[in-house]
Amino acid sequence: MKKFRIEHDSMGTVQVPADKYWGAQTERSRNNFRIGKEKMPREIITAFGYLKKAAALVNNALIPQKMTAEKCACICTACDEVISGALDEHFPLFVWQTGSGTQSNMNVNEVIANRANEMAEKKLCHPNDDVNMSTSSNDTFPTAMHVAAVFALEDALFPALDALVHTFKKLEKENEGVIKSGRTHLQDAVPISFSQEISGWRSSLEKDKELIALALPPLKQLALGGTAVGTGLNAPKTFDVRVAAQIAALTGKQFVSAQNKFHALTSKDELVFAHGALKALASDLLKIANDVRFLASGPRCGLGEITIPENEPGSSIMPGKVNPTQCEAVTMVAVQVMANDVAVGMGASQGNFELNAFMPVIAYNFLQSVRLLSDAIASFNDNCVAGIAANKEKMHSNLYNSLMLVTALSPHIGYENAAKTSQKAHAEHMSLKDACVQLGFLTADQFDTVFHPEKMAHPHD
Repeated sequence: MKKFRIEHDSMGTVQVPADKYWGAQTERSRNNFRIGKEKMPREIITAFGYLKKAAALVNNALIPQKMTAEKCACICTACDEVISGALDEHFPLFVWQTGSGTQSNMNVNEVIANRANEMAEKKLCHPNDDVNMSTSSNDTFPTAMHVAAVFALEDALFPALDALVHTFKKLEKENEGVIKSGRTHLQDAVPISFSQEISGWRSSLEKDKELIALALPPLKQLALGGTAVGTGLNAPKTFDVRVAAQIAALTGKQFVSAQNKFHALTSKDELVFAHGALKALASDLLKIANDVRFLASGPRCGLGEITIPENEPGSSIMPGKVNPTQCEAVTMVAVQVMANDVAVGMGASQGNFELNAFMPVIAYNFLQSVRLLSDAIASFNDNCVAGIAANKEKMHSNLYNSLMLVTALSPHIGYENAAKTSQKAHAEHMSLKDACVQLGFLTADQFDTVFHPEKMAHPHD
């Protein structure tokens, strides 16, 4: 039989599972918000561990008569366990709860307090009076959002992006001098080298990283110290600056106190801006994945200009079929990120007076986007891009079959005559050379002198 203990809060007593560290407010939320399956992201809980430890240390320095050394030591040890993930089972709450994240803040407070009391072997710490000292849900949750976002971007997304960029650089070097037909509007265009095409993919990702990096300094400004409405009520003087510095010391990230706490509590513009850059990355990834799967289409009836790894059977009915599944996964992730951007933007627009009450859904969507992008990029790199190989024979065949090579003739015979040459070659299924000579625009020798498709990709060399 499941055992319970009695916990109490300002509304009365509540039965709580005896083997869990959470308290009455967590249990009320667990019972009152049975909505969906989406739990508060692990990244948010980790961020809470850092900020609660930082708050305890600063409170001990500023008001040691309240935050005694004994309390501080026990709270800090419990926070370390939260950060490590050792207490993950004690954070059961869903995203769909109060829009301020108060219940998740209290979940953290209760778990840390009860774990601290267990270590002290006495009733040493109170969730509100001690673990929540000098803070409010209204400044802790925005702080946790920013800390979690910075960790996710710097420690998960950027390494994945860097690895993919490195792979593209390697492919560029391997494919220098491989000339192929370019394409615009899904139609044949003038020649391009395969390394140039790859460089476009690589540069897009590098630019996306630069844009995301621009969003990091604002995200490193923390709301903690604003307490309930931004005034800093019930927090000691200098708490905000010192606690931000303490979080920076604990995390190794350059966090600082937000200059205007009234803004920090109610506006989520930093997250909107950062997610906009994530949407830009998603857009580029979708384009790159589409390029790869179109270039690899076939194997006999498509473009077939590159080959990609064959990772698994592609059809339950067509034997031997292999599909560009890694590309498809990337494009689905990109669509999800674009959808998440709508939720982040809409949630941020709903701040009222001194608080935004859509923070859990903003945090959930933002962190999901970063997690999906990080994982998808790593998978795409390892299981697809690293194995891309040029089909040089097919590229050469398509290049010399392209009517848009006629562009090289324009400076010599004029645009209109070049167009007539192309139209004749297409209509009568002949080469550009034969069409040009038959039309009398150039002799065969003159044509050979000016017509060099491989040089068209490097016109200034």
